Amino acid sequence: MQFIAKQPYVKVVRQVNALEQKDTEEQRYMYLYEEKIVTKYREFPLDNVMDISYRLTGKKGMLYLHTLKGVYAYIITSSPDQFIAAFKARTHSTTHRD
Repeated sequence: MQFIAKQPYVKVVRQVNALEQKDTEEQRYMYLYEEKIVTKYREFPLDNVMDISYRLTGKKGMLYLHTLKGVYAYIITSSPDQFIAAFKARTHSTTHRD
C-alpha cells in the first residue's frame, strides 16, 4: 500500500540509569494512507480522526490529531501544511491553525 503524504515528527526518548538521565531525539514519520494515519506505534482509521491542527513556535511546534478517542500530540520541526491538505482532501475536514 502506497502512502499519500508523509510528515516528520520527533520523539524524545528518555534513558535513566543510576548516575544520569539522557534524552535523545528520534526522527520518525507519520504516514497518510487512503483509510488511515500511521505512526511508529499507532494506527488511526480516518473515520476516527476528526481534525488535525498545529502550532509552530520558533523552530519546533506541535501537531495535534483530534480523534474520537482523544487528542494525540506530536513534536514537529517543519510545517505540516501539505500533510494537512492531503488529509482534508480525503476527509473534507476543517483545519484550525493558531
